[in-house]
Amino acid sequence: MEYNYLILLDYSTGEIIRIKLSEEQKRDSEKYDDFEEYLMTLEDGYGFRLLDCNWMAVERLQETVYGF
Repeated sequence: MEYNYLILLDYSTGEIIRIKLSEEQKRDSEKYDDFEEYLMTLEDGYGFRLLDCNWMAVERLQETVYGF
């Protein structure tokens, strides 16, 4: 499955981080056996710590919001 989006829940800051992967980022991610290792390379650029996050990678971004 090709991932197009990353969603991270940073429980240290209460932040939801959504990242749309560029074509270059998708190609770079294929160089890693473990996708989580690739995510670690994105930490500095996007300002998160993977150790403080739960994450998921999806092909299609869909969001449902209640009460906002």
